[in-house]
Amino acid sequence: MNYLTYSYLLTPLHTGASSQAGNLIGIAREAQTEFPYIPSSSIRGKIRSSLESNPSIKAEANSFFGERIKNGSQPTEGEVWFADATLLLFPVASFSHQYVWITCPLWLSRWNRWLHNQDLQKLIAECRTHLDQDGGKKVVTSVKGKQVFLQGAILKEEEISPLKKEDSCWDIFKEIPDSSGILNLKEKLVILADQDCAALVEIGLHREVRITLKENEKIVDGGSFRSEEAIPSETVLFFPWGMKPNKDETPTQEARKLLLEILNDRLQLGGLEGLGRGWTENKTVKVERISTKVEEN
Repeated sequence: MNYLTYSYLLTPLHTGASSQAGNLIGIAREAQTEFPYIPSSSIRGKIRSSLESNPSIKAEANSFFGERIKNGSQPTEGEVWFADATLLLFPVASFSHQYVWITCPLWLSRWNRWLHNQDLQKLIAECRTHLDQDGGKKVVTSVKGKQVFLQGAILKEEEISPLKKEDSCWDIFKEIPDSSGILNLKEKLVILADQDCAALVEIGLHREVRITLKENEKIVDGGSFRSEEAIPSETVLFFPWGMKPNKDETPTQEARKLLLEILNDRLQLGGLEGLGRGWTENKTVKVERISTKVEEN
């Protein structure tokens, strides 16, 4: 049984990287694209700890996720799997429209690997046609106006291909949590070429400098400072996951039920929890079976 969970970031989210460059504490990035993402291990670890913190189902949660190496015993295979959470919609500033959400054919194609939606496939094909032509359109968008500003870049009317409110593609986005009506894609969706989207994501990451002060003095302690990156609030990511059949006689029905409740509620992921980072609003939908071969793997 396979699912897709959408995570709307209510606050910036920091997922620690494996390396640090100087005083810059980066975030986890995909090796081939450099896009920020949430590793599946972070998602799995957070959810496992949430389930195991419930004393009434701790033993059941261990069986559900798989027993850890303990006292020389071998780990066991669990009944649930998680994939990485990848970007779907990313907010950027707009001088003309305050802010908009950007996406690109690459992100939409990754999404449709799991949805197999014909309307979404048609939208992706149309976007690639408009955006890949030399001298063609720069954006496909629902944003109104003769000019669209994206982080200072100016897009003129002849560079814009409009998305209309009556287009069938809007039904695809209805399952995404809108954070109490903030996510207004029919007015603020911008689809860019993959490379342009990547450039705006890099510019639009949340960055802040943190310093350590000397005790009882408002003076930096020996130049101690660092810059931290985070995925900004209002970003939407998604991750596929699934549950396998019960592998033995140990029942895991309560763990399965609680897992679905957790992934349809607010959840805090990543690091810097004490600073309120990583709060997400989540919604989970069931998707079609991918294939018997994929599930067996």
